[in-house]
Amino acid sequence: MDRLDAMEMAVAAIDEGSLAAAARRFGRSAAAATRAVALLEEGAGETLLLRTTRGLRLTEAGERHAAIWRDVLARLAETRNQQEPNVVSGTLVLTAPELFGRLKVAPVLESFLELHPKVQTRALLLNRMVDMASEGVDVAIRLAHLQDSSMVAVKLGEVRQVICASPAYLSRCGQPQEPADLSDHHCIGVNPYGNRDLWTFRQKAGSPRTRSVQVQTQLSITSAGAGLDAALRGKGLVRALSYQVAEPLTAGHLRRVLTPFEPEAVPVSMVFRPNPRRWSPVRGFVDHAVPLLRRELTQIAAFIDWLPTPQD
Repeated sequence: MDRLDAMEMAVAAIDEGSLAAAARRFGRSAAAATRAVALLEEGAGETLLLRTTRGLRLTEAGERHAAIWRDVLARLAETRNQQEPNVVSGTLVLTAPELFGRLKVAPVLESFLELHPKVQTRALLLNRMVDMASEGVDVAIRLAHLQDSSMVAVKLGEVRQVICASPAYLSRCGQPQEPADLSDHHCIGVNPYGNRDLWTFRQKAGSPRTRSVQVQTQLSITSAGAGLDAALRGKGLVRALSYQVAEPLTAGHLRRVLTPFEPEAVPVSMVFRPNPRRWSPVRGFVDHAVPLLRRELTQIAAFIDWLPTPQD
């Protein structure tokens, strides 16, 4: 096994999360994957990959070397692609929050793959902040205010935190007029740790300052989609992001309440490493996805701003 083969095997192990999975990708034995890592570590003179109960973890040195391996492999792929101009090929690993990924990113990814059949993708739809370097991620969709980093961040739009309930629930239990009224309502929390949740509101209507209100949740659940389903069935008030409820609001299956107290919108960004090479799957996906996701989020924001709210 030469060093290029070893680099490909090691990068696959990082992406797959295990040496055995990397070996299966190339039709090799697990021992071959182990030898690949050993060859790279012998050349580096230090440990690069650690095996843990949760899979593989890069050491600090491993993160530096992994970036070099990816760069070398990308340059070789680009050289091969020069024989087929304008062909995007290679592997793309991306991550996004589970529900946003399923509803908004997956259709865009599918249309990208239709245009570029030589690209292979791996999508991590997870409700946690994925470490792009250690988990081998090329592109991340973040629904949050970003910290400074060496990554490039392209703003796609914004989403709002909204409180919604079904018309049947509001007819039965009334509409809250201010956050303090939530103590008299059934609330649905997307929280696996207990029956209390913190919901953020403006301190008063029109104020830029916010405060957190502790909400007693009758139902706590780990899935945002399942929480919305419960709200649609009339089980209580749910806090959601505007993209999650645009369709049921349009159809009248949910109604938005406490709108004067909603906090500022949350930015949505696409994050990736600087200077992705021409014809790389990263550059191809960014160029394809940014305008589509921007248009989608702009339409949702315009609709949410236009939508009337229920009155007592």
